[in-house]
Amino acid sequence: MIELADIEAAADRIAGHVVHTPTVPSPGLSELLGVPVTAKLELLQRTGSFKARGAAAKRLVLDDAERAAGVVAVSGGNHGIAVAVMAGALGVAATVVMPRTAPARAVEVARAAGADVHLTDGMSAAFALMSRLREDGLTLLHPFDDPVVLAGQGTVGLEFADDAGELTDVLVSVGGGALISGVAVALRARRPGVRIWGVETEGAQAMSQALAKGGPVEVPLSSIVTTLSAPTVSQLTYDHVAALVSDVLVVSDAEAVRGTVELAEHAKVWAEPAAGCLLPAARRVRERVGDDARLGLVLCGGNSTVADVVSWTERGRSPARVRVDQ
Repeated sequence: MIELADIEAAADRIAGHVVHTPTVPSPGLSELLGVPVTAKLELLQRTGSFKARGAAAKRLVLDDAERAAGVVAVSGGNHGIAVAVMAGALGVAATVVMPRTAPARAVEVARAAGADVHLTDGMSAAFALMSRLREDGLTLLHPFDDPVVLAGQGTVGLEFADDAGELTDVLVSVGGGALISGVAVALRARRPGVRIWGVETEGAQAMSQALAKGGPVEVPLSSIVTTLSAPTVSQLTYDHVAALVSDVLVVSDAEAVRGTVELAEHAKVWAEPAAGCLLPAARRVRERVGDDARLGLVLCGGNSTVADVVSWTERGRSPARVRVDQ
């Protein structure tokens, strides 16, 4: 288990390499949900998601031999962008493995930043190729099974704790679990009474299944939300979530896409479904805890294109076939 001191050290290390993103009350979301809502706008982070924090934290502790070898990472989109961009900024060669279902923009941005991008048929195949490339001598930059990366992602929670007003409950999206693990450590240390809730999408339920089974298990992946699609969580992230998180809620892809549209309409921010999934979950949390809730939402990324969202809604994945032009 990492500690608050690890996150504070990571914050000092990455200062100047990442953005201290805004934490703002959202009148639109407060009206929509019926209770006060504060949003942490991590979608305004460098590279468009929180992933820049963990990538920078890890890059800055690599020794000369590890830098010279170059790094390899597996990603559903955002981690690959962050690794590619931060590697370029620090003069390190990067290889990124993504499934073919990853957002086209993520592939384009990673390649434009100078990374060697490999595409595979699915996320499990991507993790397998990453392992083989690591055996060939590349330095692994794992998206979640690394305490340095986890501490870097935890700086989101450090800023949220410092900048937000009163909060009773904070919702965080879950893929491999590094973000929610780090945020939970920071918030539970700085604001002990705050409850932390995780959110997954159906077909990307690695953490909720791990909690049900008592440890990490491999799960089949079918969600359109590739940025949350880890085939398994790690023991590291499982241990943090099991100890510090109240529950992990699961919503449908359709609800996540609708949440993206609602964030655009009510919060005036363009988020990806990995953040949009928080809104349907927030409604459930409010039902559980009552009208005294003061909700915090970590809007983790904004790297979906308009074309992506239009495609998802027109394929009927959004309830009532919500259209983005309404």
